[in-house]
Amino acid sequence: MKRRVFDPAFKEMAVELSFAKGSVKEAAKELGIDPSRITKWRQQKVQPEIAGKVPTRLTEEQKQIRQLQKELKEALLERDILKKVVSIFSKGDRAADRGKPFSL
Repeated sequence: MKRRVFDPAFKEMAVELSFAKGSVKEAAKELGIDPSRITKWRQQKVQPEIAGKVPTRLTEEQKQIRQLQKELKEALLERDILKKVVSIFSKGDRAADRGKPFSL
């Protein structure tokens, strides 16, 4: 079995997604990788501002802003992941389309 190698950008995106989702298991399931990998990557890169270390006394507006920022970050990460996936699959489609006549 060949060992999978992940680039640093993917690792960082996986860690950020795990913080945004609030669950390593959920992020790992979505990305199709083992949760222990994300846990290891999180330990290597400690990010307290993303990890949710928030002062204990926040106003309701501040709590709402934090929640909306978290949701936005998650949506942007998901968008970036989908862009990468589309890019990967479209490269394969272009290679498969070479040599085929154009048809409608």
